[in-house]
Amino acid sequence: MSHQTGIQANAELKKYFGKCRDGKLRVMKVSIENEQLTLSKHYAVKGSWEHDFDKYVPTLIVDDQPCYILYRLDTTNSLGHDWLLLSWSPDSAPVRQKMLYASTKATLKQEFGSAHIKDEMHATVKEEVCLKGYKAHLSGISAPAPLTDREEALKELQQTEHNTNYGTDSRQSTMGGVAFPITEAAEQGINDLKRGSYNYLQFRIDLEEEKIHLSKAAEIQRGDLPSQVPNDQARYHLYVFDHTHESDHLASVVFIYSMPGYNCSIKERMMYSSCKGQFLDIIERMGVEIAKRLEIDDGKELTDEFLYDEIHPKRNLHRPAFAKPKGPPNRGAKRITKSQTAQ
Repeated sequence: MSHQTGIQANAELKKYFGKCRDGKLRVMKVSIENEQLTLSKHYAVKGSWEHDFDKYVPTLIVDDQPCYILYRLDTTNSLGHDWLLLSWSPDSAPVRQKMLYASTKATLKQEFGSAHIKDEMHATVKEEVCLKGYKAHLSGISAPAPLTDREEALKELQQTEHNTNYGTDSRQSTMGGVAFPITEAAEQGINDLKRGSYNYLQFRIDLEEEKIHLSKAAEIQRGDLPSQVPNDQARYHLYVFDHTHESDHLASVVFIYSMPGYNCSIKERMMYSSCKGQFLDIIERMGVEIAKRLEIDDGKELTDEFLYDEIHPKRNLHRPAFAKPKGPPNRGAKRITKSQTAQ
């Protein structure tokens, strides 16, 4: 999965970043709203940074909603005041929200100015979001090697991992992707496709329920596959491609991930891309052998000729033999090494 979501700070937040370093502001809360980084709340300096920490920070967090908190410390550097970046990502928050915030943090740091951020802290429970929790964080700081923005995002995603098993009633997030449970109807549809009841299944992700649903199960006619692909929503598809290859009749199952460009929201693109690998694992564990995996942005690509060429790629049978290059000219006679006679 990509770890840059494309989300940027809105105009109001960019303007506020420019004037918040005058020493009067103590803390600000930044949230992702309407696919933009947005200023949610802010408070002015009242006392020392230690006095203001418990006064403001705990009041900014919401149980099930991730956010960023930028807190101004009382120390300074050559550029001005030092800041703490606190990433609040509770375990109870939806997986897609946690992924979204982890993947957007690098953008926030860039917009605010990484040089102004002296320290970073990741919190998942309320007990950590207080002065005592921050001092415990400080006491545990060693000197790890600096991480890239991608490594930081991966680290946060790993911290939100759920150690559960695959299945129709489990959910798992890992560094390799996210696994949403499939509904009973989706499971039944896959089993029906195995038995030959259908040759086409379409699946959708419900982003609120965090489940994979069966949207369509049908026996479609040859050449009808392109018309099944929505042009405004992402989908997964399973299609049994009946064809003949070298005089043999084959029924090859093709998995298709359709994403119609940027007609879909950032969240939708991210979740379909992240869930694809784990959903494929579930399908194959149910006994469906997938002959080919495809990613497309337009259903018009799915012609019979295209599917055939993808499953049976043409090989170049007339490739010329490798010709050994000639040695450099005038390099002299070949050296012959004689074995020495034993003394």
